[in-house]
Amino acid sequence: MRHWRRRGLVARLLWPAGLAFGCVALFRRLFYRLRIFKSCRIQIPVIVVGNLSVGGAGKTPLVLWIADFLKQHGRKPGIVSRGYGGSVSRTKETRAANIASDPAEVGDEPMLLARRSGCPVWVAADRVLAAKTLKRESPEVDVIVADDGLQHYALRRDIEICVVDEHGLGNRWLLPAGPLREPLSRLKSVDAIVVHGPGAGISGYSMKLQGESLANLVNAQDRRPLKSFAGQKVHAVAGIGDPRRFFLQLAGAGLKVVPHPFPDHHVFGAADLEFGDGLPVVMTEKDAVKCKRIAKAHHWVFAVDAAPDPAFGRFLLEKLGGSKTA
Repeated sequence: MRHWRRRGLVARLLWPAGLAFGCVALFRRLFYRLRIFKSCRIQIPVIVVGNLSVGGAGKTPLVLWIADFLKQHGRKPGIVSRGYGGSVSRTKETRAANIASDPAEVGDEPMLLARRSGCPVWVAADRVLAAKTLKRESPEVDVIVADDGLQHYALRRDIEICVVDEHGLGNRWLLPAGPLREPLSRLKSVDAIVVHGPGAGISGYSMKLQGESLANLVNAQDRRPLKSFAGQKVHAVAGIGDPRRFFLQLAGAGLKVVPHPFPDHHVFGAADLEFGDGLPVVMTEKDAVKCKRIAKAHHWVFAVDAAPDPAFGRFLLEKLGGSKTA
């Protein structure tokens, strides 16, 4: 929302509501810590990756990086997610996400996580249910990574990681006056802060999102260097938390970008990708999993990977008790 970007009139009028929201969030967290509200511990380590604000901050790419890093060091990770935007997230069910799943059911992010990680991925609004089901169905899993569960205190965690995106912090006020779900002071209690982009005074492990190629959405074998599109006019489509970052990344590679922002988790139809000129249409990987059925030969996907500070990996291994590789 526009008023989240600055402390203008609308934000100031909503500030008392934000104060009330903050009090509720504070007492809710306190009640979980005092065991007044029930929480559950899974019998294997749980790593929660989340953020303080509404919208994207780079959590999903970081979850993918963590899963791959853990596998490289002898771990067998599994992933749980709410599956926001999918029908399962609005029920009491839990469901596995895999390459054959329907993103309308499990959500776009779990589909991306399943395809890219090769790990078992389970989806439920109740992360405890998802984690229990994951452990039961995949007993070989020895560590669970929860995508976007920082405020889901019913699931106890061994490691809390908060991803901070300066753009996502907006005016730094609580909902509904600003985009924050918890106050910035919450950063003092997490185990690690990963800063995506300029930190504006927030210290933590730095992280970048980087990519070098485009893959054709109809023919995945057709991959071309991003720089080969430099100087070419393209339509850039993004239904993510911060579309502007995606557009700037393409523009920074020399592409002449015509931006088409959509709401986060937007359900795309064929008309959304028709611009009447036949120019290349470039989209994010999260959007591409929903557009496969309506893809055309001039549709391309730009996949990015998280690149955190190497010290972040050392931190993870230390917290988990070291590598299991020989």
